[in-house]
Amino acid sequence: MTVYYVNSATGSDRNGGTGQNSAFATLSKVESLKLKPGDSVLLAKGSVFNEQFDIKYSGTESAPIKIGSYGTGAAPVIHSSGDGIHSLYASNIVIENLKISNTGGGGIYGGSVTNWTVRDVEIAKTGLSENAGAVTFRSSKNVTVEDSKISGVKGDGFWIEKVAGIKLLNNTVTSASGSTADAVQMNDSSNILMKGNHLDQTHASSPKGVIALVRPTNAVVEDNVLTGGGFGISAQAGKNVAIRDNDISGYHGYSWSFAVGLGDQGNARDYDISGNHIHDGAWGVAVSGPSGASYTRTNIKVHDNVFDDLSQAALKVDRPASGSFTNNTIETGTKATAISPSIVDAHTFTVSGNKTVANVETTLAAADTKVAAATEVSADSAVVAVHDNLKIFTDNGEAHRGNLLENDSSDNDTLVLRRFGDESVGKHGLTLTGDYGVIHVDREGNYAYTLDETKLPDHSGHVSESFSYGINDGTSHHSDGDTLTVFIHLDGLLS
Repeated sequence: MTVYYVNSATGSDRNGGTGQNSAFATLSKVESLKLKPGDSVLLAKGSVFNEQFDIKYSGTESAPIKIGSYGTGAAPVIHSSGDGIHSLYASNIVIENLKISNTGGGGIYGGSVTNWTVRDVEIAKTGLSENAGAVTFRSSKNVTVEDSKISGVKGDGFWIEKVAGIKLLNNTVTSASGSTADAVQMNDSSNILMKGNHLDQTHASSPKGVIALVRPTNAVVEDNVLTGGGFGISAQAGKNVAIRDNDISGYHGYSWSFAVGLGDQGNARDYDISGNHIHDGAWGVAVSGPSGASYTRTNIKVHDNVFDDLSQAALKVDRPASGSFTNNTIETGTKATAISPSIVDAHTFTVSGNKTVANVETTLAAADTKVAAATEVSADSAVVAVHDNLKIFTDNGEAHRGNLLENDSSDNDTLVLRRFGDESVGKHGLTLTGDYGVIHVDREGNYAYTLDETKLPDHSGHVSESFSYGINDGTSHHSDGDTLTVFIHLDGLLS
């Protein structure tokens, strides 16, 4: 495991490169090396490299190849007439603490790569000679991009195509511009998590929108702030998609502009759209499609959202669909629903339990106060579950195909775990595995969370993890997108 140093100002390609005082000068020199698992390439802060960096070799899962920085000052910068960083077929790569700007192509391009992590990378003014995604991954597996910033780029902020296992966490995208640019464009990908991102297309010169999910499978889009664009989230054709707890606003420009849209480009099934604050736009949730197309739209649940300051209805359903619109809050002056009469007559899309309020901000403030009070009560605890307990109900009849984990209507602090017969969760109960620990639920519904402190991130404050799961009823496998969330207060653990 060798550490190579590169300094554009004081280095020389005649040096050995293994010490700060014997650093290389160029990235092309590094490319001539056969990097091995566990090797690191560190670029001197303050350096500027006017060349594309090709990553040709692979690490291993336990010993990835790392590309980072050293020293003090501004992050090292990569300029290039092509891509900033380019790789084909390399696996187990970590890229961190760099800046990529003023490139003809994209900032980072990975094709047929596996197990990549990109963190704390700034990308600006890329795609100058072509309409390229600032961060592009194609035909790849297990890619994470986190805590990174993308701004003023020509083309999509993220272009993701045919990636199995993609996480976009706590990133910022501002003004991804161009005739076909979205902040995020994701095609034919699966096992998707987009969480904690701030995506702003308010001032982008693009006729498109913020997030375009094209044929996603098993996708979770949660806790993001999405602003501007012609639409918020377009997830037109997909299956098992959860869109929850996002703030979506400022989408406009077209009569069809929507916060969340689906059903326009193919079959859509098992969508859970919940907990979102949707405001200052045109339509809220649009379930639609082209005339004459035979797409199916099945099990679309829109619940517990807040809608205000919309020029159109909170919900539009103008094509055949099954689902529900329940327990939503709509501010006075915003129309609740626009559902075609034929769909109303078919009784396939139910509307119930929604309420109209005079001032949404008052409602939101009251909810925040309740959450703050609950947090204060448990401030001495380092690990806090959002629900007090679980109960297991046995379904002895036909296999239950709805939400497996849901609020008990009689007690909002209790979750009901439903199962298929006596053995579907196993005689020893059910274990849910998260990023930082596991939750075990016994047959009586008691649960315990076990934390693995070695897996905690190295920042202060609180982190949270959500547990998802699947159930096999003997003939088919059912996945459920509901979660039991645990908040871990690092300050409490580390003090």
